[in-house]
Amino acid sequence: MKLGRVIGSIWSTCKNPRLVGRRMLIVTPISSTGQPTGAEVIALDTMDAGSGDVVMYATASEAALPFKPGLTPTDATIVGIVERVDRSESTWHTA
Repeated sequence: MKLGRVIGSIWSTCKNPRLVGRRMLIVTPISSTGQPTGAEVIALDTMDAGSGDVVMYATASEAALPFKPGLTPTDATIVGIVERVDRSESTWHTA
């Protein structure tokens, strides 16, 4: 499970039939302190996340699991919206 911030969305009119009706969002990976940590990823949205939301996302084969039966061709899937991060030295809220 990874943390990320939604920074936009992707629209596609021609795609794999298993992706029809699924929202695709652009997510920037972030650290537990909220700092960007890598290149953006495209993630399928299962949580109705929006721009600016901090989210948890799964990658690799775990990204396809929420769409059983059958597998959906995805490398990343948003599986939660984060409201707060507690660390021993600090706490930060996403909104």
